[in-house]
Amino acid sequence: MTDPTANYPTLNPQAKLSKAEGIKTSSQFLAGPIATDLTDENPNFSHDSEALLKFHGTYQQDDRDERGGVTEDGKKKKSYIFMVRTKIPGGKLTSQQLLAELDLCDEIANTTLRITTRQGLQLHGVLKRNLKQAIARINEIQLSTLGACGDVNRNVMCCPAPIASNIYRETQALADRIADHFAPKTKAYHSVWLTDSTTGDKQLVGGVDEAAGDGFDVEPIYGRHYMPRKFKMAIGFDFDNCVDLYANDLGLMAITEGNKILGYNVVVGGGMGVTPSAKKTFPAVAKRLCYATPENVMQVVEAVFKVQRDFGNREDRKLARLKYVVANWGLEKFKAKVEEYYGGPLPHPHPSDVHGFDDHMGWAEQGDGKWFYGLNVENGRIKDTAEFQLKTALREICRTLQPGIRLTSHQSLLFTDIAEKDKGTLEDILKKYSVKLSEEISEVRRWSMACVAWPTCGLSITESERALPGMIDQMEVELARLGLSSEKFTVRMTGCPNGCARPYNCDVGLVGRARGQYSVFVGGRLLGDRLNFLYKDYVPSEEVVSTLVPLFVYFKTDRQPGETFGDFCQRKGAEDLAAWAGNFATAK
Repeated sequence: MTDPTANYPTLNPQAKLSKAEGIKTSSQFLAGPIATDLTDENPNFSHDSEALLKFHGTYQQDDRDERGGVTEDGKKKKSYIFMVRTKIPGGKLTSQQLLAELDLCDEIANTTLRITTRQGLQLHGVLKRNLKQAIARINEIQLSTLGACGDVNRNVMCCPAPIASNIYRETQALADRIADHFAPKTKAYHSVWLTDSTTGDKQLVGGVDEAAGDGFDVEPIYGRHYMPRKFKMAIGFDFDNCVDLYANDLGLMAITEGNKILGYNVVVGGGMGVTPSAKKTFPAVAKRLCYATPENVMQVVEAVFKVQRDFGNREDRKLARLKYVVANWGLEKFKAKVEEYYGGPLPHPHPSDVHGFDDHMGWAEQGDGKWFYGLNVENGRIKDTAEFQLKTALREICRTLQPGIRLTSHQSLLFTDIAEKDKGTLEDILKKYSVKLSEEISEVRRWSMACVAWPTCGLSITESERALPGMIDQMEVELARLGLSSEKFTVRMTGCPNGCARPYNCDVGLVGRARGQYSVFVGGRLLGDRLNFLYKDYVPSEEVVSTLVPLFVYFKTDRQPGETFGDFCQRKGAEDLAAWAGNFATAK
């Protein structure tokens, strides 16, 4: 097997590269001025450091609820804070690790911890003076933030079910192998965050002199330029697409026979981010590329990864994801290039495709005499409030039962390895702190999720996490009135079109369009293998539910046997739905 990238070329000096490419190339393998900036008295980092911090797992943000006053040049003063993201392949961690993260959220963050849509954890509201302590302590518990953000391979998702079966063990082991293989190897992370040195020593940080070659002895996968944009991978099953395979740059769909993995269907080119002002951008679900065996799957993954590395757009970051390479080249040309990098032909995908989705909520047997329990965590936010004390409940469960912990792609968590005799104890602890059991959560709330958005995300246009629960309250009432409470359909909200909560392949997508206004998308589905379509634009937040109600009525009136809400909307189409809604409003 040959690798045409063995002598990876430097970037074309004639190309008009984006500013981000210049920062990466000159950063000395992600070191930049971060170490120096850490020691100054400013509450924020310099421009170059801000861009590089993402690779280290943290975003510089601005708490827009806390802004006050103006600067000398008339701009609003920013309240600088940092989000710190822990990369957790497959969402698998221990009770002790979760307890440590909860300690951090209380001691140096905003007292809450958040489960992400990619099975990671986020601290919010960390101040610059506490940033090094946060990252160091995460590493002390054998977790890491390196590569959780930035133009690298992001957290590798995997079905989190702790089933004592070979097919689950193999996929989880593969997630760990991929995560390790594609993790940045630069010494900058260790030098900046895990030592007392603030000198940014060239030899320690970079490993080679700035003028020496392309740095492949430092970064054997990335070189000095890293990826054109973020790269997302997930591993799931044809019978259970709980990780939303088709929303990823690369998805591995395990094809199974009993307790054996026959191979993987490789899907490529998924991605949710859109820039409304740039019509050239679009969301995409992945396309079926080829079939890989358990023996060659790593080589196939690396070939796809390197094609994106070498041919992804480095001039326009809006067009830098793999989905644009696939769209511009076509699948046939893309596959030919992957085969060139792989070193041989690759077979067509297996006929099987996704046909199930299990969020793993509630009780289930593991197959080894123990049980696991899936707890729905609304929008992934772990907190204590006057109504419920989830954070306190988790502390008691972790200390009393010491279960394994798995995070799901729907921002919830699984308690694993629970003895039969302890099932009641776990439920009693949750009830003690007024935490609703998953069985008590409505279907529409259970299948909903939202991104963080306002006030901390710098890209958010409007509310998401703080707005969706109230909308779900209203939706529950309307669905109950119509006798549709038992219907399963996904509702996902984001505060901007970047799509962090995957709003473009669900049944109902609510995307921030302007302050207090949303684009309403319908027609995707729970399986995640189909895009939805725009139904109505610029809908005020107070009218979102009333905009959907006519569609629910139409669904109840004219659905086909076994048809889901997303399938119904897709069958009817935007014009038909709008016509019905217009007549419905007139009739009222």
